[in-house]
Amino acid sequence: MIIRLGYVAMSTVVKNASPSKTMTVTNFSKLLDREAAIRKLERLGAENLHNTLRLLRHNRAHDIMVFRFSSRFIPLIGHEMLEDWDPIPTLSAEFEELGAYAKQAGMRVSFHPDHFTVLSTPREDVLQKSILDLERHNAMLNAMGLGSEAMCNIHVGGSYGDKKKAAKRFIQNFSKLRPEIQKRITLENDDKTFNALETLEIAETVGAPMVLDVHHHAVNNEGEDAAELWPRIQQTWTNGLPPKIHVSSPKSETDPRSHADYVEAGPLLVFLRAIAPVTPRLDIMIEAKMKDEALFRLMEDFKLEEGIVVLDQASIQL
Repeated sequence: MIIRLGYVAMSTVVKNASPSKTMTVTNFSKLLDREAAIRKLERLGAENLHNTLRLLRHNRAHDIMVFRFSSRFIPLIGHEMLEDWDPIPTLSAEFEELGAYAKQAGMRVSFHPDHFTVLSTPREDVLQKSILDLERHNAMLNAMGLGSEAMCNIHVGGSYGDKKKAAKRFIQNFSKLRPEIQKRITLENDDKTFNALETLEIAETVGAPMVLDVHHHAVNNEGEDAAELWPRIQQTWTNGLPPKIHVSSPKSETDPRSHADYVEAGPLLVFLRAIAPVTPRLDIMIEAKMKDEALFRLMEDFKLEEGIVVLDQASIQL
């Protein structure tokens, strides 16, 4: 099994390269010249995109081919105060440069819209905002010139007192999305509500690939073994991409759901060795607090393990 490692959104190694510089609603409201305030938001967006390009260059130098973009490229986009504002065309050159670099380097890039984007909601206003958010993420990926290989990962959402009804709503609302948006979506099990098996059943129903979060599964399951679920999860990946999993380690015994700074190699390797015989390729998104630094440490830990061949600075063969 060939495994590539990636990380999320920002670097702890590259300094002064935040991809999510922002402006508060309060500060925006204080600016009397609305047009000037909007230009400032667009300048911040351009800076965030430039910093993301710096991160991709850093990644390429370290053979990191899997990366999740920040969903906060453009400050206040989608806010009700700015419903008539579409900054993506204004930033088209920056988006195009970013996407061209990712494509030329052969990188796998994605988004993870925040927890306010939920398709299981019983509220029509929340649903419409969620759909608009997915449309914006799709528009940004289109502006980068990236096809459906660049995906948006979401959770099923809340249960709202009745998990079966919530699951049915998710399936109905997913079917209302434009086909272009549907093709971009992956589903991930969460740490409190929809566990791996429940998420898998929904993913199979709607035809979306499933991203297994191994840490979430450890704290939210009904006794299912992740490795036993894996063949079904792997079969949801019908779009030609290697399946992807999320990994992190518990912050502490008293706070098992929060993410630690780094990833413990031992527990992860138990799972990886179990699925290796049936999995040709796998991409791993590291969700540890120390970002790329955690990736580099995990690679060092892998070097000490038997049965692992280091392929480059961010990939191994198991």
